[in-house]
Amino acid sequence: SDAGRSDAGRSDAGRSDAAEAADAASPRSADRRPSPLNLEHVNLPPRSSGGSGSKPGSRPGSGGARGADRMQRNTSSFVLDAEANPTPQSVAPPVFGDLGNIGEKHVLVMVGLPARGKTHMAKRLSQYLRFFHGARTQVFNVGTYRRRMMSKKADAQFFDQHDAQSEALRKSFARAALKDMIDFLFQEDNVSYLEQRGFDSGRVAIYDATNTTRSRREWLREQLDALPLKLLFVESVCTDEEIIERNIWQAKVNNEDYQTEADKRRAYDDFRARIRKYEEVYEPMEEEHLSFIKLINCGRRVEINNIHGFLLGRIVQFLSNLHATHQTIYLSRHGQSEYNFQGKIGGDSGLSLMGEKYAMRLGEYADKQLSKDKETGQPRPCRLWTSSLQRTILTARHITHPKIKLENGREWTQFSPRVLRNLDEIYAGVCDGMTYEEIEANYPEEFALRRENKLGYRYPRGESYLDVISRLDPLIQELESYQEPVLIVGHQGVLRLIYAYFMGMDRADACTASIPLNTVIKLTPLTHTCEEERDVLYQPSKHDLGAVVEEGDGAGGGVSPTAAEARAASFDNPFAMNTEPPSY
Repeated sequence: SDAGRSDAGRSDAGRSDAAEAADAASPRSADRRPSPLNLEHVNLPPRSSGGSGSKPGSRPGSGGARGADRMQRNTSSFVLDAEANPTPQSVAPPVFGDLGNIGEKHVLVMVGLPARGKTHMAKRLSQYLRFFHGARTQVFNVGTYRRRMMSKKADAQFFDQHDAQSEALRKSFARAALKDMIDFLFQEDNVSYLEQRGFDSGRVAIYDATNTTRSRREWLREQLDALPLKLLFVESVCTDEEIIERNIWQAKVNNEDYQTEADKRRAYDDFRARIRKYEEVYEPMEEEHLSFIKLINCGRRVEINNIHGFLLGRIVQFLSNLHATHQTIYLSRHGQSEYNFQGKIGGDSGLSLMGEKYAMRLGEYADKQLSKDKETGQPRPCRLWTSSLQRTILTARHITHPKIKLENGREWTQFSPRVLRNLDEIYAGVCDGMTYEEIEANYPEEFALRRENKLGYRYPRGESYLDVISRLDPLIQELESYQEPVLIVGHQGVLRLIYAYFMGMDRADACTASIPLNTVIKLTPLTHTCEEERDVLYQPSKHDLGAVVEEGDGAGGGVSPTAAEARAASFDNPFAMNTEPPSY
């Protein structure tokens, strides 16, 4: 009940009107404030019989008891009635993950020869802007329109830049993609402008094609010049033959153009011939009147021209960190903690006996599976991230850190641990250390609000998933820049977001992604998808779960040795054997 809320620090009866009004003005209560247009939801209470005298502690000019009467209860806060506040702010200010100018529109035009990583950049950037900046994004790939509109497969000869008939067809595909892109940018929303303010962070369309000539780029500029949007060209230049070769074999010979081609060498040769057709007319970007970023050899060198604005700056920063290597990311939750065993959320508890056993298995897995190249058997450099909470640090402590020599002669410390507070679990505020049953009993309104909107819900004096998204943004950009495997030992809520980002999920769906205990999730982001493998390293036995009670530190398996004796008989605890304990 409201009277029992501990986050108030004192009872409602002792709160001043000023403190109650401050609560009403907070962003948490703003989401629940009645709209001025829905007056039927606001009922004035019966007037107090105490007359019009001011009661002690009331605000100057508040009308005393009458002013107090006009403070109406709404869930766990006080709000003014419609008479006292006829035009309230209807939408709370955005958190970082929802920042953006309302209705602002951006078009990013990819430029470059085939097999230069343009589509990979477009798809990664689209997901980044959608997930971390709340933008509505879509990639318009002209090659997809060609395959959809042509009745036959296009071989290298179709891309002859001097063939007028083929050029006319290619231009028609470009127009079709452009039309759909403009429709996407300016289509009507099914929500009102006021409702849109709550979540819209603008639209970003990515026009994915070669656009290798000045005339084609100028044509695009002319088509978009009269529209209220920002235009940015993104050119990928690659002179490293090893990267080009890898891109063709990994992303091109198995794409839709060559799916039916059994001879992949023939597909490779045909695509090489296609590249030569484009090289005949290729004109690198030098148009100083246009806004563009030029990425040379996967970001080893970056040139920018005429770029202004927050989002464009973020786009430049993100693209500068991308590369063409398909690195692998390993996600592992910490081993079972004492709070997991007790069904509590948050806290900074140590590991249970089951958690310690998983930690030992993880150390063996890192040494045997991650630190060596599977093809050559030679050591490969690996990275290790943990949060600052002790349950992740304890889980990773059995991972060894030998020194190895890299090909360039430098010395590398394997799994050199980086402790990052950005990876800490969602902070539950006043609910930290509680079970969900305790939260429901003490804060029933908060419990219900969280069930209604898990993504945006913020614990009292705590965090929401959107808050965590904002602090993960710089870490994701750093992850995108790595070419070595990275093992992240983290927490359920945080790993859900990292997993959802790389898997291309919507962030609203991230809140329910399955990240079980005792499991390593291997993610390999590719151009069109993300490969996923799951390895269960530890299956608790009956002994581990507490079916066998022993003397000493091993008693009541599943809990910390320090607490084992006190809970040795707690085998009926449902959280002791739950690999997915209470979800943030």
